[in-house]
Amino acid sequence: MNGEQLIAIYKNSTGEIISFQTSAGRIISYRKALQEVEDGIITGVDIQENIDSHLFYEINDADDLPEYY
Repeated sequence: MNGEQLIAIYKNSTGEIISFQTSAGRIISYRKALQEVEDGIITGVDIQENIDSHLFYEINDADDLPEYY
């Protein structure tokens, strides 16, 4: 698979996802991750529109990544 992968998530004290770590070692914000998935920079994840979420989008399979607080 070409492109970077998401390998870990960072959450705040209330459990909300605030950023991700990529396979290249970058720590990027949730919104930047969404943009890079849409742009094809990050591969291997799907974005699903979620109108119930305050962020409006969610990255599928994020629950499978290691979590850091």
